[in-house]
Amino acid sequence: MSSEAHGPTAGEYITHHLQHLQKDFSLQSVKQSHIVDFSLFNLDSLVFSIVLGALACFFMWRAARKATSGVPGRFQAAVEILAEMVDSQAKGVIHNVTSRKLVSPLALTVFVWIFLMNAMDMLPVDLLPAAWGQAYAAAGHDAHHAYLRVVPTADLSTTLGLSTSVLLLCLFYNIKIKGLGGWGHELISAPFGAHPLLWPFNFLMQMIEFIAKTVSHGMRLFGNMFAGELVFMLIALMGGAFTLSVTGIGLAIGHVVAGTVWTLFHILVITLQAFIFMMLTLIYVGQAHDAH
Repeated sequence: MSSEAHGPTAGEYITHHLQHLQKDFSLQSVKQSHIVDFSLFNLDSLVFSIVLGALACFFMWRAARKATSGVPGRFQAAVEILAEMVDSQAKGVIHNVTSRKLVSPLALTVFVWIFLMNAMDMLPVDLLPAAWGQAYAAAGHDAHHAYLRVVPTADLSTTLGLSTSVLLLCLFYNIKIKGLGGWGHELISAPFGAHPLLWPFNFLMQMIEFIAKTVSHGMRLFGNMFAGELVFMLIALMGGAFTLSVTGIGLAIGHVVAGTVWTLFHILVITLQAFIFMMLTLIYVGQAHDAH
């Protein structure tokens, strides 16, 4: 008795697309992942983020190398507008000129890098995963286990890694600007006052503030990009339901219309999320310069 082959259900399709290509270096095996699992390395997020980071640096390097004092081309003009925007935002929150020499280029890099990682969501949902599945099958493996997620910022480990890097930068400037003793005194004297009985409460509030800012910084970017990725998957399911019937044709038309509308709207989302992450980075570093 034979069973007819059939495609995956909607739940199976989405579940498959939410799996990361992971590597457990202790077990030397590729394993199925979950949305949040810090025991394994998400190879797809690592590879795509590194490649896109290198691409962002290449764009900035090329713009700087091709810059002229005459009438700028469109690419140079776009980069100059972006650089001036970031620099003006940095001047508004970081008043230390020496610090801005490092933080402004860093904020520009963060914006471009996160924008490129977010923009991976604009690719067709099955484009790169299908190609990876074919390569995986050609290597003699089961294509069903060929997991691949192409949006690094829809991975919580990526966004929390970025926000943790911002936290470390803030700690660096706290110590650099205020001195180790000055920052230590601030940790136990703000926000309630310098009375010795208030030191434990002040220190606890400071730790909560650092943790809350770091977690919310990473979660905000992750939540928006993960939700956008899910919407694209649901829209893709509409196109996958095409049949020669009124319902099937209607779903196919809805797939095209909904995909187009959501893609156009998502251009704003990916740009806005990159800008918000960059601005929060500047604000947090600026706060590290301020004494309580």
